[in-house]
Amino acid sequence: MLSNTPIKPKAFLAAVDFFETKGTSSSPDWTIEDSLNELKELAVTAELDVVGSIIQKRDHPDDKYYLGKGKLAEIQEIIKENEIEVLITDDELLPSQEKNLEKLLEIKVIDRTALILDIFAARVELAQLSYLLPRLTRMWTHLSRLGGGIGTRGPGEKQLEVDKRKINERITHLKKELKKVSESRKLHRAKRQNLPLFTASLVGYTNAGKSTLLNKLTKSDVLVEDKLFAPLDPTTRRLTLPNHDTILITDTVGFIKKLPHQLVNAFHSTLEEVMFSDVLLHVVDVSHPKFLAFIDTAENLLTELKVQEKLTILVLNKVDKVDYKKIEPLISHYDDYIFISALKGINLDELERRIMLKLKKFYGIFDYKIPYEKQAIVDLLHKNSRIINLEYQEGFIQAKVEMNKILGEKIMGQMIGS
Repeated sequence: MLSNTPIKPKAFLAAVDFFETKGTSSSPDWTIEDSLNELKELAVTAELDVVGSIIQKRDHPDDKYYLGKGKLAEIQEIIKENEIEVLITDDELLPSQEKNLEKLLEIKVIDRTALILDIFAARVELAQLSYLLPRLTRMWTHLSRLGGGIGTRGPGEKQLEVDKRKINERITHLKKELKKVSESRKLHRAKRQNLPLFTASLVGYTNAGKSTLLNKLTKSDVLVEDKLFAPLDPTTRRLTLPNHDTILITDTVGFIKKLPHQLVNAFHSTLEEVMFSDVLLHVVDVSHPKFLAFIDTAENLLTELKVQEKLTILVLNKVDKVDYKKIEPLISHYDDYIFISALKGINLDELERRIMLKLKKFYGIFDYKIPYEKQAIVDLLHKNSRIINLEYQEGFIQAKVEMNKILGEKIMGQMIGS
C-alpha cells in the first residue's frame, strides 16, 4: 500500500565549538550540545528529517570550510551512507564558506540563520533577500524558492547582475511596504491608546507556552503547537480583571538564541507592541533544564528593544512538571515572579492579581461633580473604578473614586466641558 506521507529531505547538522578570547568554549548555562539540540528542533519545524550531527572543537571556525578537513571527510562518508541532502551549520556562514562547502560536499548547505528565515518564509521575504544578496553566485534557481517572479534575464546583461538588480528592486519595494505597515500599526496603536484600556505583552523564549497562557486567561482559541515559532503573527485578546479593569494582552513572536539580526529588523513593527505595553509578562518554560539561559536570551533582546525597565512579571510556566522549591533559589533575585501552569490552570488567579498590582501605578484618585443628566457616568464609575465616596446632593452627584488615570482624565474632561 502506497503512503501519501511526503518524504522529508534528510539533513545532517554540524557545529564548531570554538573559543577565541575567553579560553573556554561552551558556557555552563548553554552548551554546544544545547545549541545543536535547538538546531535540530528548528530543522524538524522546517519539515526536515535530521539523521545525525557532528561537533568539532577548534580555536575558531575554518576560514575556508567552517569545519576542518578531518570532520569534512567524516561528513562525506555519512552523506554517501545516508543519502543526506542538506548540511546545516550551527553558526552563520560566510558566503565563501557556503559556496566552498557545497562544491566539496555536492549537497545543499545552509546555516542556522538561513534555516530560521526559511521557517518564517514569506513573512520575512525582506530578511531573506537581504541575507541572500551577498551570497549571489549564479544561484537563480535557488532564489526561485522564494516564490518566483522576481525577475527575468534582461537582454545583454549577465545573469548575476540581473539577479542583484532585481533583488535590490524587490528590497526597495518591501521596505516601502513595511513602512506602510508600520504607519498602519501606529494608527491602530494610537486608537487603542485613546481607549481607557491597559496593555500587556507576552514575551519570552519560543515554545514557552505563551499562546496557551493567552488562551487560558482570555478564554480564546489561539493556535497552539509544540514547535518553535508556532505563532508567527501577533495576536491580541481582551482580559477582564477581577476589579473590572480591561487589559489588552498581545502574544508576540518567541525569542531564540542567535536570532538573526535580519529577523529583529523584519519583526520590528511586531515587537513595537512590546515597546508600547504597560506591562510585560515574561513567560518561561521552567521545566526546561536550560531555562536560565532562556531568561538571559529574552532579557538581552528586551534590552536591545530598550524596554528592560518596563513593569515586568516573570511568569514561570509548567510548574506542574517541576519541584518549584528547587527552582526558587535560582530566581529569588527577581523583583516579581510567579509559578504557574497555563495548561493545568494552576495559579492563574494569582497571576491576574499580580497584574492588577502592577497596574496600580496607573491609578489615581478623582473627585467629580456629576450633573444628574449625566447619570450614565455614575454607572461607568461603578463598572470601572473603586468607589471611595458617593453622595447625592442638590443639583449634582459628588463622587470620589480610584481608577485608571486614562479613563479618569477623560471623564474629568467631560465634567469641565459640561
